[in-house]
Amino acid sequence: MTKAPRSIDFARINAAALPYLPAICARLAPGGRREGMEWVAKNPTRLDRRAGSFKINLKSGRWADFATDDKGRDPVSLVAYIAKTSQAKAARLLSRMLGIETMGGAHD
Repeated sequence: MTKAPRSIDFARINAAALPYLPAICARLAPGGRREGMEWVAKNPTRLDRRAGSFKINLKSGRWADFATDDKGRDPVSLVAYIAKTSQAKAARLLSRMLGIETMGGAHD
């Protein structure tokens, strides 16, 4: 008997990441700084001259690069954007970074 494939629990991964967003942001967008409830950094995906247009809300996980109009709603989308990968692969990367399970089973 084969098991049905399980889906990735994006909501669980995003919720688990929120308390750790300052550390995650420091790792993904090094050289940035906290300004109130935002992480302000150079966009690591392009040649950004100075911090200011790339911001990540440390409470909600929403992020945007106001110079390019790239934006997302959660930590998984942030990882996908910076790593230039799919949402599924980003969820797996983030779950490993957090030490949590991706789908309720063992790490995949």
